[in-house]
Amino acid sequence: MELLPLIIQLISGALGGNVAGGLLKNLSLGTVGNSLAGIVGGGLGGQLLGPLLGAAGGGMDLAGILTQVASGGVGGGVLMVIIGILKSMFAK
Repeated sequence: MELLPLIIQLISGALGGNVAGGLLKNLSLGTVGNSLAGIVGGGLGGQLLGPLLGAAGGGMDLAGILTQVASGGVGGGVLMVIIGILKSMFAK
């Protein structure tokens, strides 16, 4: 795998995690927690969603970059929400 698409996915994941944390304050893990969960989720989301969205070749044209951003951002947001839900469940 090329390095640049992965970097785009990780950065997008961090942003996605923080956006989700900002929108769902009751599930937020704090800025650092949201970012870390987002980075991991962005990498996973990019690997899982990227091929489904048509980025299997990892092309660096505009469509490929937008696909990397979308898949990383969604993956980061989703993983942050999952971890936030688990954290709130175990805190009770």
